[in-house]
Amino acid sequence: MKKLFFLLALSFATLSLSAQDTYLFAQRDTCSLYLDVYDVTSGAETSYLGNPKPTVLFVFGGGFVSGERSSDFYQEWFKTLNDNGYAVVTIDYRLGMKGYKVQKGLSGLLKAAERFKLAQEVAVEDVYSAVAFLAANQDEVGIDPSNLVIAGSSAGAITALAAEYKIVNGEAAGLPEGFNFKGVMSFAGGILSDTGAPKYKAKPCPILFLHGTADGAVAYNKVGGLGKGIWGSNYLVKQLDKLGADYCIYRFTDRTHDVAGYMQACWSLEKDFLEKNVTQGAHRVVDAVVDDASLPSWGNITTDDIY
Repeated sequence: MKKLFFLLALSFATLSLSAQDTYLFAQRDTCSLYLDVYDVTSGAETSYLGNPKPTVLFVFGGGFVSGERSSDFYQEWFKTLNDNGYAVVTIDYRLGMKGYKVQKGLSGLLKAAERFKLAQEVAVEDVYSAVAFLAANQDEVGIDPSNLVIAGSSAGAITALAAEYKIVNGEAAGLPEGFNFKGVMSFAGGILSDTGAPKYKAKPCPILFLHGTADGAVAYNKVGGLGKGIWGSNYLVKQLDKLGADYCIYRFTDRTHDVAGYMQACWSLEKDFLEKNVTQGAHRVVDAVVDDASLPSWGNITTDDIY
């Protein structure tokens, strides 16, 4: 099975930017889960129009197979966030697809869909444990748990979107009472379901979607059958429209799963979202098509390349 540079990059563990502190936030039967804290750069502006900027809680990508919370691939982006007044927390989570072999045929695909959903649920549980740890240790860690934006790449974006979806649908457990994220940033994400199309029961927090229209790894619209599959950014924003929710979606014309790695390349879009939708709390909906040949490409990665 070929391994493209993009997936390998998400697995590198070499650090170029040192986390200020590392904490054990959960002990599972199979592993220990840690988080890293990257503090705001000294002298950076930590408010916008008088309101405090949030901390970005980042969930790495890697297809629920691989990845590392503070991979070298993300370091430039972490520094950009820190320089612009945003603290960053990066977390471990259990990799529910690691070692799983997807079998061919309809039966194999249906079983894989169930396993994908389990991987999503386990990852969300670990996100909630990280939030609970931050809330219980606010003074020591120095992070305001009531002012968090969750961001994710690929599998991390799936996890981030599912974490918010479960909160607004009343399915979350283990979080501080009344908790919700201040925003979600999804880089090539969607929501996995084995019970039909996901439906928001209430308005979620503001969500930023970046997705390639030709993504072969995480569906831009939806893919699956018999009620099992993944529903991507294009599908989800149609629901948000009906609810009158705040969101920004950037549709990258003919781009593939490259967009999962566009955190640094699209900083200006994130900055607008973080300042206006999140920190200012402005009602703001953006639906834009991006056709930019200067953006990086790592090849047309598909599910076959990962599994």
